Amino acid sequence: MSDVVIEVDKVSKQYKLGQVSTGTLSHDINRWWYKVRGKENPYLKIGEVNDRSKKGSSDYVWALQDIDFDIKHGDVVGIIGRNGAGKSTLLKILSRTTAPTLGTVRIKGRVASLLEVGTGFHPELSGRDNIFLNGAILGMTKKEIEKKFDEIVDFAGVERYIDTPVKRYSSGMYVRLAFAVAAHLEPEILIVDEVLAVGDTEFQKKCLGKMKDVSIKEGRTVLFVSHNMAAVANLCTKGIVMSNGSILMDGTINDAVRAYMQNNVANSAHYINSGEFITDKIKEVKVIKDEKIATNPFSFDNEICLNLIIEHPSKVMGTHVGVAVLDKWHQKIFTDTYKLSEQQLANAITNLKVIIPARTLLSGDYYIDVALFVPGMANFDYVQDACSFEVEDLNSELSIYNGAEIGNVWIKYKWQEL
Repeated sequence: MSDVVIEVDKVSKQYKLGQVSTGTLSHDINRWWYKVRGKENPYLKIGEVNDRSKKGSSDYVWALQDIDFDIKHGDVVGIIGRNGAGKSTLLKILSRTTAPTLGTVRIKGRVASLLEVGTGFHPELSGRDNIFLNGAILGMTKKEIEKKFDEIVDFAGVERYIDTPVKRYSSGMYVRLAFAVAAHLEPEILIVDEVLAVGDTEFQKKCLGKMKDVSIKEGRTVLFVSHNMAAVANLCTKGIVMSNGSILMDGTINDAVRAYMQNNVANSAHYINSGEFITDKIKEVKVIKDEKIATNPFSFDNEICLNLIIEHPSKVMGTHVGVAVLDKWHQKIFTDTYKLSEQQLANAITNLKVIIPARTLLSGDYYIDVALFVPGMANFDYVQDACSFEVEDLNSELSIYNGAEIGNVWIKYKWQEL
């Protein structure tokens, strides 16, 4: 017997821009007329890839095109992609809140979805009533729901408001209860979109821990969408990378995150700001190795040098430059700032050299963010992923740990035998 619980076969989804549903009444009648004559829907032959960054010539776009994958029982799958890649549309199809234009989806088991704030709850009903309503929709008996009720309320932390209509809840309370209901009412498949970003940091960690328990201890299938690559990598075992409505790759989570980064993040040791309308700006950033722009990895024993050119014609006193180093998951490791002196501000351009000491960054891929700002005020300029570089360790005392997750920064401890 196959252990595949979700089978997506050649699924595509078409939308008409500016319209609810698939378009006008005349188009719907036209589709019906083609259908009764046994002919193909004429609108399937038109439409463009859903690339929001380009102006198109058609009113129809394909939010998804030819999506194909299988998910097995117990898989924890991260669905990764930029905004507009088609992730949410795919989850809505899997949750059966919308239907595909083409293709088929076969699902074995009960599905609980947390797609957006407000999904699945009746605003006029209390938290208590919504728990029982959602349980009933999942096919659970009243006794089964009652057994889980206290655990749900305790996890959500909304006991005081459990008999209040959920329309009175804040967005954070709403998400807390919605996630608690989705995770505790024993669905075979749990689908969670970026909605967890609404909750506070403590609750996000709590949710990730619960999803881990659901998958590892209870053997259920989890689909998780997030832009937090560290959370995705920590929770998931498999990954699907999407771009403009299509699947770029489907594989292990590490391979998926790497493919996403390579496809969406600048992978260059040289950044030039071409923005002509920004007065005070980070004009240029270069990662330097052996007095040239870096084209190969730094050794663990090398200093890492950055050259910055800052334009500041406004000459505002208190102007700072900040440089942050980020790891492969785009989590900031450390940041340092430098205040421009009066002498530097007398000119409109400042050249800076930044040195990250040798034997600081362990093997891995790193990214640089650069900011130009006055503390307490808005940034003049902020460049994310201005540059990237790699560190490798071939022969230090730490090289025996290459491939292991030992962190990003090396600090030499003091050891004493007692």
